[in-house]
Amino acid sequence: MWRKMLRPCNLLLWQVALSLSYHVVTASPCGGGSDIFAALRENSPTGQFISELGITAEPGANRANSLRLCVSGEDAAWFYLDGRTLRLNASDPRVLDKEAQGPMLIAELTCYQDDVIQSKFRILVEILNENDNRPKFVEETIHRFTVNELTAVNSVLFTVKAVDADGDVISYIIDPSSSDPQFFRIDLPNSGKIVLNKPLDYETRTQVQVLIWAQEVNTEEKFNTSAVLTVNIEDGDDQYPHFLPCTRVSPGVPVCVSPTYSTNITQKHQDLVLKFSPGPIRAEDGDRGLNTPLIYSILSGGNQSRFEINNRTGEIQLTRAVPLRHQEKTFTLSVMVCQEDDHLKYSVVSVLIRVLNENTFPPVFNRTTFKGFIVQNLNPASIVTTYGNHVLQILASDRDFSDGLNPNIHYSILPPSGLYQVTNDGVLIARTDSLHAFDRHIIQVVARDEESGEEVSASVDIEVLQTGQLVPRGAFTEQQMFGNVDSRLAGGIIAIILLLVLSAVVFLMLRVVKRR
Repeated sequence: MWRKMLRPCNLLLWQVALSLSYHVVTASPCGGGSDIFAALRENSPTGQFISELGITAEPGANRANSLRLCVSGEDAAWFYLDGRTLRLNASDPRVLDKEAQGPMLIAELTCYQDDVIQSKFRILVEILNENDNRPKFVEETIHRFTVNELTAVNSVLFTVKAVDADGDVISYIIDPSSSDPQFFRIDLPNSGKIVLNKPLDYETRTQVQVLIWAQEVNTEEKFNTSAVLTVNIEDGDDQYPHFLPCTRVSPGVPVCVSPTYSTNITQKHQDLVLKFSPGPIRAEDGDRGLNTPLIYSILSGGNQSRFEINNRTGEIQLTRAVPLRHQEKTFTLSVMVCQEDDHLKYSVVSVLIRVLNENTFPPVFNRTTFKGFIVQNLNPASIVTTYGNHVLQILASDRDFSDGLNPNIHYSILPPSGLYQVTNDGVLIARTDSLHAFDRHIIQVVARDEESGEEVSASVDIEVLQTGQLVPRGAFTEQQMFGNVDSRLAGGIIAIILLLVLSAVVFLMLRVVKRR
């Protein structure tokens, strides 16, 4: 461990300590040598010159002296001798790396003569750093984060950290081209602290992402690395409950316009769970991720408990019948829903309950098939007429009303037609410019009582007349069914028929006379 902790500043101390223990036998061929102090850059190639040895004799030059040099020690494998030159022994898979080896290489040079140690010299080689490493993010600082949507702006959300094996200074930058850079900022580039720059909203976004760069500051290479940070937004209790169906005030705004629930009852109904339109009375917590339990209550309009609500489901029950002489024909209830854990978070909705007279008779048409005519022309729309060129009006009558006219009846064409429409007064309108002469269309008109839901239908047989053709005056005088027939031709045909009948009578009379 002490070797790895050694720093270049300790090199002078080594020199002083080794000089005290320096030993040279001047009379020996090993004389003239000294301790070796050198420096090498990491990633230096094999054979890199380190130092010249100071011994006077050449190893192996004098066989009589049997001079021999040997390098030993923990890092001896990093050196080899080339005569009296010390060189670096690096190989392809093994590269001199300060971050892996440490700041120093330490070995010992021993000089032998006739296999007898004559002198020893220390070898100290400092490894000089090169910028050969890129920054790397610490994995624990860039994992998936979760942040509550109620977190205040300018709060420090988390701190990212990158390390550089070369010890370079790191600066952090948010990539403006990433997915959601607007939500974050870094006030101190060297700190890695990510600050919330814009409020989060779970109802709009449940997850945001940002790209962070870590870059060297104090190097020429400016090596960098990047990481994508994913931030899950946690729902906070910042929304009020709302009734369903929810109609947004505007796209992207999580605020709903409360519906108006309505239903119809008669004076015979009682002990009944009411069914409403556009759906059951139901609300949900505006914070979808929390889904806090809700409580329903009737604020007003309960009519002395005639209407009661289930505080958990929102169902409204009619507990007793409405009296026959009751003046009110419509009950208006105010229903409130609030969070169970916070009654100040609430919404209110209006509920309309109409009291109808009992429906005894269904609507009916006075015939099953109506006859209509339309004259071809270039107008975009024309009213369909009937015999005598009168406006064709398809009306259903209802005996529940004294005049037979039910104002709650709605007319429609089934299936819907692209050529014809029907008004609420039962009048048919045709797209004249899309019709062709001599065409014939049969459509079905449906009359529906919107209160009782009862329906009745009738067929309409429509003939398209050519331009200038007259609408028949009656069902038995449809002159246009056979075209414009000449009256004289018709008289001739009748005369021939009469002549044939007269001839037959005369023939029969002659036969009778002949027999007699």
